[in-house]
Amino acid sequence: MMMLTAAPLSGQGAVKKPVAKAPAKAAPAKPAELSPAITSPTDTLTSKFDVAGIPVILRRVSANNVVAANLYLLGGTRQLTAANQGIETLLLEASERGTAKYPRDLLRTKMAQLGSAIGVSANADWTTISLRATTTGLDSTWAILADRVMAPRLDPAEVELVREQFVTATRQRKDSPDALLDYLADSIAFSGHPYALEPTGTEQSLTSITTADLKAYHASQFVTSRMMLVVVGNVSRTKVEKLVRETLGRMPKGNYAWTLPDPPAELPSAYVVEKRTLPTNYLQGYFHGPKATSKDYPALRLACAVLSGRLFAEVRGRRNLTYSVNAPFVERAFSLGGLYVTTTQPDEVLTIMQQQITSLREGTITTDGLERLVQQFIVTYFLDNETNADQANMLARADLYQGDFRRAAQFVEELRAVTPEQIQQAARTYMGKVRWAYVGDPSKVTPARMLRF
Repeated sequence: MMMLTAAPLSGQGAVKKPVAKAPAKAAPAKPAELSPAITSPTDTLTSKFDVAGIPVILRRVSANNVVAANLYLLGGTRQLTAANQGIETLLLEASERGTAKYPRDLLRTKMAQLGSAIGVSANADWTTISLRATTTGLDSTWAILADRVMAPRLDPAEVELVREQFVTATRQRKDSPDALLDYLADSIAFSGHPYALEPTGTEQSLTSITTADLKAYHASQFVTSRMMLVVVGNVSRTKVEKLVRETLGRMPKGNYAWTLPDPPAELPSAYVVEKRTLPTNYLQGYFHGPKATSKDYPALRLACAVLSGRLFAEVRGRRNLTYSVNAPFVERAFSLGGLYVTTTQPDEVLTIMQQQITSLREGTITTDGLERLVQQFIVTYFLDNETNADQANMLARADLYQGDFRRAAQFVEELRAVTPEQIQQAARTYMGKVRWAYVGDPSKVTPARMLRF
């Protein structure tokens, strides 16, 4: 049984990840835009060009013989409706079971011989079909990826098998407390916004999508104006241009134009409760942050890191109330900050969370402490972007969210430019109006405590 509750006159909401609340008297200042004057090392390895109407970002990396190529179908949940959630990922996964040039068994045999990988993933802003291959296997692997995008067979029997896998996965989401929590939290955080839709679908939507629907969606939505390609590896521009021009470049152009999504509506604190008999309880709340082009974006990122460290020290280290607690920062066109914990004593943890947010709003961290934190971020940043595939995603986020792939190279400088006062202001401005999701024993949590944020 699921209960959705909100404060009187506050409307209903759905849960997401942790957030902190701004003081009642302080009106949030309008976020300033990032200054293009910030300097960064010249990126001589990366270039951007157009091939048959498809923007391509290429980073030459000669340190290894692996090529990562990510094709982004832009729009994400804004392309979907409540009735067809999951249609794009269902279509792309079904394409693995046969295309015009590659029947299912031949496709699988060739992929096994090549030792390459093609994967599909979806998020709120785009769907990615990605390729990982050696330089010698790139041409053959690209031919398969391109045919999966251009000419999937979509045989009804094969589509039905893939659909069953998708529906089973959505049902299993209810069996995993963390997966259920994340789904509920995302839904409540973006109530009424396209981000509230599930890019991989729901049981109801997946069951209703027909093979004819998939074919109609492919005909209307698989157009080059929705595409962006990012390639990282030891491959020349000439090679990339040839591969694209002879395959995807022949697809219809369409009339799609990428824009950042509209900001989500300002919603009051609210919560959703899913009753479960579990050894522990799961709690996650989200608050809305600034858009990716705002100066506040790196400041809130660091504010969440500071809060995460303090919660870990207090909730787990000193009081031993959990094995997992943090304050995540979610990168999207419009960022999210959050609060997450699994605990047998959610009321006590909620009190601590509110205390730590108040402390962050009312005080400033030391300059030395901030320098150590930024240095940890830098180390993690480079570790997280070691692979060609990670670098491709980093370049795509910078280009689509901030308007220029070169913003990726400015990450370190932007973090180092943040001051303790900006972190404090970010906490005051954004850490409030938390939208909560709770999975566990309803008698263990007091609704009023969640609504105080």
